[in-house]
This record gives sequence, structure tokens and C-alpha cells, in this order.
Amino acid sequence: MFMPVGTQGSVKAVEHRELVELGAQIVLGNTYHLYLRPGIEVIRAAGGLHKFAGWERPILTDSGGYQVFSLTDLRRIEDGGVTFRSHLDGSTHVFTPESVVGIQRDLGADIMMVLDECTPYPCELEYAVRSNALTIRWAERCKNAFEKDGPRYAHGQALFGIVQGSVYREIRERSAEALVNIGFEGYAIGGLAVGEPVETMYGITEACESMLPREKPRYLMGVGTPANLLESVERGMDLFDCVLPTRNGRNANVFTRSGDLNLRNAIYKTDFSPVDPECSCYTCSNFTRAYLRHLFQAKEILALQLATIHNLSFYLWLMREARTVILERRFRAWKQEILARISGGESIVQ
Repeated sequence: MFMPVGTQGSVKAVEHRELVELGAQIVLGNTYHLYLRPGIEVIRAAGGLHKFAGWERPILTDSGGYQVFSLTDLRRIEDGGVTFRSHLDGSTHVFTPESVVGIQRDLGADIMMVLDECTPYPCELEYAVRSNALTIRWAERCKNAFEKDGPRYAHGQALFGIVQGSVYREIRERSAEALVNIGFEGYAIGGLAVGEPVETMYGITEACESMLPREKPRYLMGVGTPANLLESVERGMDLFDCVLPTRNGRNANVFTRSGDLNLRNAIYKTDFSPVDPECSCYTCSNFTRAYLRHLFQAKEILALQLATIHNLSFYLWLMREARTVILERRFRAWKQEILARISGGESIVQ
């Protein structure tokens, strides 16, 4: 399953009804951003994030651990937790493993993530060792806090652990073993797709998969291109999220069954074919490449919406097809066929 990214409680440029029509089963929200704006008090008063956002299907919330990585200049890491300076107004906030679990309880996320540190790439071995030890200690504290406190609303919540360890296989294996011993309802692999070579990412994914329980879902965080998803499915991953389909869509880059297209290119000025002739989404059923190019050239908001709808449709279709061919025991042959087809597009910076 692919999760559209709805960091602020919404998927950029797409309405909820369109997500439902596209077949999105779950979306991702971000604890850090929602904590700062609109604030947990507002969301709690609304009855949780589902009611506040008007989204009735499942929600997964990241713990804010990625912001430990991305907001390097605005945070301080200590054993107790992470101190942030808000990127909005400079105010200071402390995230501990316990408070992050409490915030996600208040949000009402169906799947909650433990607080972790996502290491940068490259990362020295000694730092990766220390960081992973901290992540494991935080994971245990998150699990204890999770067990001491129950759901706020009328549905259950699951807590996932996050395997870290940078590009060091031995640290990753120790991380996975420790998390399995703690015991979670699912396991994520974090700290990848942060600049390391793609083959390194695949190798680390394989190493982690071999250590995780086969009966529990495996979530590869922040990945990736269509090719990344298929290669990772083959390596045992189940759940994915990434901003590529929405961010690229807003920049006129679309994914099709024949490869990527940049709809700003002049070649599409009089191309009256659908964005993807094999796609039946709303965008492809009603509009042409020429029309979308015109919208992007004219800086019309509708361009962002239509391109994003199509890209999410492509990603969700790709995962539906993957599930089907896995059950039919023909995934590898299908994967090779799809990769050969989508490699024929234009070169797009992602």
C-alpha cells in the first residue's frame, strides 16, 4: 500500500473525496507539524484528527523523528528527548518519547510511530552506533508509555518501531533484533533515501527484512520512485509513503505507464492525448496533455490539482497491481515488464 503524504492534515492540492475515489486506504500526517499548527488542543477539542480533517479512513502519524534529521539547525538531541525551536515563530518545545506517544494518542492516529533519530548520509560509524542506541532506548520508552495509556477515541491504535543504523548492516541487524524483542505491531525501516546510493538502500532493506517477523507489516519510510517501490516490494516491504507523486505533480512532472513526462515541455503544446492513455483516472479521462501544459504555463491552480490526482492514481494503481500479481505468483516477471516500460520516459529531477 502507498500512503499519500498529508503532513498538515491534508494531501496538497487534492480533496479527500478524490483520494477516496482514487482508492487511497490510508494517509500520513506529521506529529511535529500538527502539534505546532493548529495545535493539539484544537484537534483534541474537535474529537481527533479524523473528525478535524474529515477523513474517515486510517491515518498514520510520523513521530517528528524526521524533523530531528531535517531541522538540524533548530533542534538539540539529548537522552531525554529533542528540544526544537519552532520553524514558525522560534518558540521552544520538547519532544520526549512519552510526550510523542501522548500527542499521537490525542491525534487519534490509527498507526503511531516511535520517536527516533534519522541519521544523515554520510554518517560515521561511531555516530551511527550511538544514535541507534538512543533510538532503541526511546523505542522502549515509547512502548512503555503506549501500554500505560489507552486510546482517546472509539478506535484502537497500533505502535510501530523504527529500524535505524544508517548504511551499516551490523547496526541495522542489532536495531531490528532489539525492536523485535521489545515487541511492536509493525516495523518501519527509517533513515534511507537520504542520499545514499540506491543499491545501498536495497541492500540495507534486504538485511532488515530478514530480521523482521514475516507476520508483521514492514513499512519503508519515505521511499520513493515507482522503481524504488517495486524493488522494495520484492525485498519484502509492504507499506510506503513519499512526497514524489504530489510534489512532482505540482511541478508538472507526471508518471505514466510509458515513463515520466514534463508537461511544461513545448512538445505537448498541441498533444491532445491523455496524460496516460492507459489510465482511467479523472485527469486522464477528461483532459489532455496540451490542456495541462496550458494550465501550468498560465499558472492556474487547477494544473496542480489535476497533475497530482494523476500521479497519486498511478502510485495507487502500481500497488494494487503488485498485490494482484503477488497472489498470482508472477510478481517478478510483471516487475521486469513494468520497469522496462516506465524507463522510457523523460529525465526528471526528483
